Amino acid sequence: MIAALSLPHLLLADFGLSAALLSFCSALYAIPAALRKDARWLASARNAAIAPFVLLTLSVACLEGLLYSGAFGLEYVHAVTSRAMPWYLRLTALWGGQAGSLFFWCWLLSGYSALVMLRNWRRERDLQPGVTIVLMGTLLFFLGLVIALENPFNKLWVAPGGSVSAGILQPADALPFAPDDGRGLNPLLRHPGMIIHPPMLYLGFIGFVVPYAFAIAALVAGRRDDAWIRVTRRWTLVAWMFLSLGLLLGGRWAYDVLGWGGYWGWDPVEIAAFMPWLTATAFLHSVLIQEKRGMFKHWNMSLIILTYALVVLGTFLTRSGVLSSVHAFAQSAIGPWFFAFVALLGSVSLGLLLKRWEMLRGDNALDSWLSREGLFLLNNLIFMGILAACLWGVMYPIISELFTGQKVTVGPPYYERTTGPLFAALLLLMGVAPLAAWRAGAARRLGRAFWKPALVAGLLPAGALLSGIAQLAALLGLWLAALVACVTLYEFYRGAQARARITGSGFWLSFAQLVLRNRRRYGGFTIHLGVVLMAFGIIGIELFQSETQATLSYGEQLSIGSYQLRYDSLVEFPASDGRVITRATLNVSRDGRLVTQLFPRRDFFTDSQQPMTIPAVYSTLADDLYVLLVGWEPAGAGGATFKVYVNPLVNWLWAGGLVFIIGTLVATWPERRELQTAAERARAMQLPVRSVTGGV
Repeated sequence: MIAALSLPHLLLADFGLSAALLSFCSALYAIPAALRKDARWLASARNAAIAPFVLLTLSVACLEGLLYSGAFGLEYVHAVTSRAMPWYLRLTALWGGQAGSLFFWCWLLSGYSALVMLRNWRRERDLQPGVTIVLMGTLLFFLGLVIALENPFNKLWVAPGGSVSAGILQPADALPFAPDDGRGLNPLLRHPGMIIHPPMLYLGFIGFVVPYAFAIAALVAGRRDDAWIRVTRRWTLVAWMFLSLGLLLGGRWAYDVLGWGGYWGWDPVEIAAFMPWLTATAFLHSVLIQEKRGMFKHWNMSLIILTYALVVLGTFLTRSGVLSSVHAFAQSAIGPWFFAFVALLGSVSLGLLLKRWEMLRGDNALDSWLSREGLFLLNNLIFMGILAACLWGVMYPIISELFTGQKVTVGPPYYERTTGPLFAALLLLMGVAPLAAWRAGAARRLGRAFWKPALVAGLLPAGALLSGIAQLAALLGLWLAALVACVTLYEFYRGAQARARITGSGFWLSFAQLVLRNRRRYGGFTIHLGVVLMAFGIIGIELFQSETQATLSYGEQLSIGSYQLRYDSLVEFPASDGRVITRATLNVSRDGRLVTQLFPRRDFFTDSQQPMTIPAVYSTLADDLYVLLVGWEPAGAGGATFKVYVNPLVNWLWAGGLVFIIGTLVATWPERRELQTAAERARAMQLPVRSVTGGV
């Protein structure tokens, strides 16, 4: 007898699919309703734009129930779960495959849209139709892909001949089919990083639809002011923070499970996520100039359009199967539809931008390249240079295959040679820009402000040179990072000292008050300090990493740097979750003194018949000892092969990432005077404060 879905599973699947279909209809209704000028129609469109979040929440809850309970009669559940997987991985399998991750994407997008619709629109009534249409149009595209091509509620059917197919509707002569177990997640995804990394990355990606929607609405409405920027500033910061956190967590995940001894391999999918971060970072810098001086309007509109276009392009590259990557999804029929959506998005956005180009002329002209405005413009140009190098590296294999039939691989050396000098230039600008004056800038004045921190920063590479480090790239990188640290810390000190003189408070109290009263400025400086720490970590692992590989018998040892590793034993045993674990024991000494034991291992997943190498790491502030079990002889023979890395300063990278995120939170948090201004507006209009601020 052929097993089929149980009745509870069948009801959950049908209810989840019905809720998804209703959410599609609601989003579809919102677009023509938003085109009507009548306030009642706009209110109706607003409600219709909120409804998909409620409906998709119910639908996602149904799918999670099916994943958790093992409804293997659904194609998606069978593909990404198994009985041996722990409960938390069964739940996070929602975003572990193509169909589920797209569905998760739709749910997050509907959540962002609902939050936008719930804000008060009295001050931006003319933007509401455009924002609603962009948000719902984007949701319709992604939800349409899910329902038509990548439906996670597809059921399995078995034909009389034994062939198995998947679909919503039952084929003729076929019967429902539910296997006893599923295939389970790819072993690379069976890691705690699976719980947090994809959601952070998706929250960052999807969040940029909000400023994009307001920018397009402003172009349609013919608004040349910066209201759309002020309304979406916090939305943009939140999206940028999530994307930054997603990239950092992805680097840590790669460091833990991919076994190459590093955190970033210039993989095409990594770069696809990195490119919108570049343009969003440039945008967050240049909007300061528009708010302060009424300049860079062309830049800001172009950058936010480009950011969202890169989000969609990156999603297309990842999910269409055109890229060869450990991170990419399997080849899918959604590729042509994604390509068409990217083309439509680009042409409509570019057409609107060109139509309003003259309207977006700045209120002031650039007076000097050495002014703060000029240096911010240089900052944007460098970010665009890095973007161009990354985009060319990602697209070149595709272009090569299209015209020559051969896919050429673009490896890390290309990216390091092209982007390395540009990243160094960015560090230099981070050190110089805070010293420059607004409007006019003079080389002599800037030089007087620059030479002291430059001299103090030179002490670090001088000390490195005396200690035997002679690499020019390392010495230059250390000086640039130290320069940014000196200038940033001096800005903190100068501000706190001035406030202490004015208020008569102690230095540290004045410091805290200074940050609390100007969170945007000093949150940005905290981000710069995080970048400095990350730069030290990158310099350490990229320029001074050492590695060795050796085959050892029991009792033998190898040496690398100041470490000595002695191979003591090897055991093989089954785990309760379906793995067969092979684990080695190594005693680690440093300068002759025993410091720890390490247990590198290889996990073999019986359900998917795939192995997974898990490194063992001994971490200090100075470096990581990173050990991989590469191979071994049968139990009792004793021989095993180990690959060992020493990664200097790599933990400064993770610490810098934490400081980076803290700085972003500080910059995002509303300032007291901002809340007071919002409260005054609210009292004047008799509205709740929350609705006026437009915050998230």
